[in-house]
Amino acid sequence: MNSSPIIYLQEDDDLTPFPHPQQAMLNPNGLLMAGSNLKPARLVQAYQQGIFPWYSEGEPILWWSPDPRCVIWPDRIKVSRSLGKTIRKQKYTVSFNQAFSDVIANCGKPRPGSDGTWITADMADSYRELARRGIAESIEVWNGETLVGGLYGVVVGRIFVGESMFSKESDASKVALVSLAGCGRFELIDCQLPTPHLSSMGAECIDRGDYLELLRILA
Repeated sequence: MNSSPIIYLQEDDDLTPFPHPQQAMLNPNGLLMAGSNLKPARLVQAYQQGIFPWYSEGEPILWWSPDPRCVIWPDRIKVSRSLGKTIRKQKYTVSFNQAFSDVIANCGKPRPGSDGTWITADMADSYRELARRGIAESIEVWNGETLVGGLYGVVVGRIFVGESMFSKESDASKVALVSLAGCGRFELIDCQLPTPHLSSMGAECIDRGDYLELLRILA
């Protein structure tokens, strides 16, 4: 664990490697490095090492690897009675990678009670480029022809690193997450940070060292 100041890189620095995640700060939990850029190669390098960017407009790019790490094992996802009823009604249809740009645009809209969003325009553009390269993916939930929910994330081998989700109608984002868990392609869904919403669906926290070992095996 690191209590000393973090490394700050210039925007054009594509070569300096990330510090090891175990060198991340204790407070704030997981802060590892600042600066550099969101070019595809830099992002891929980060996710392959258990690191992700998270910052607000006007801040330098901040890179994180928190301890513990919030994850969902796909076969342990919890479906509440009400969610199961929604799924059985077949109110929604689900697609994969059909509207990535729209999903990230919706995820980037300010939430109720919030003045802004951490999904900046530059960040959205960078993940759209990852999607064009088949590295980032989206799950879309539709009510008829209207996009009402979804999520997106980065694929690292057999791990899906979830970045954000949105919902315009009841249970829509939950349906997206259940569909992701049931697609059969991933052995782990990395949620990064815990929330009550994710915990209610079976998310649990594991030691960062354990996560890094899973990343080594599954990437």
